[in-house]
Amino acid sequence: MTERVDFYVLKSNTAKQRWGFACRLAEKAYLRELRVVIVNDTAEDAKALDDLLWTFNERSFVPHELSQLRLTIEPATPAAGDLLVNLTARVPQDFEQYRRIAEIIDADEERRRLGRERFKTYRDLKVAVETHQLDENADG
Repeated sequence: MTERVDFYVLKSNTAKQRWGFACRLAEKAYLRELRVVIVNDTAEDAKALDDLLWTFNERSFVPHELSQLRLTIEPATPAAGDLLVNLTARVPQDFEQYRRIAEIIDADEERRRLGRERFKTYRDLKVAVETHQLDENADG
């Protein structure tokens, strides 16, 4: 059952900023030995994030495609874990299987509008929701 959804609102509207923040969140979760799934809209986005996970920080290593951290286009029910990082424009299927969800919203107006819709959906489902306004250099 989902305990909380955190909306991280970035000032930038670039995919690289969104993905970089997702990498830092994944790294923090990995270091806490949490199971993480990052869901993307497209296979191309998942591939770009896969590449970035290898290079986003020269002093760290975040293994992925393993049991600890998985990149996907749509999380499957058996992949339930501790943290679901949602980089899509929709509420993920079977989101209730994750203790925590991180929604990363950038400055793109359409993404913000869709983020507000997801915020309302979670709130209507009685899931605790928190919003974090971040600056350009925010860590996960």
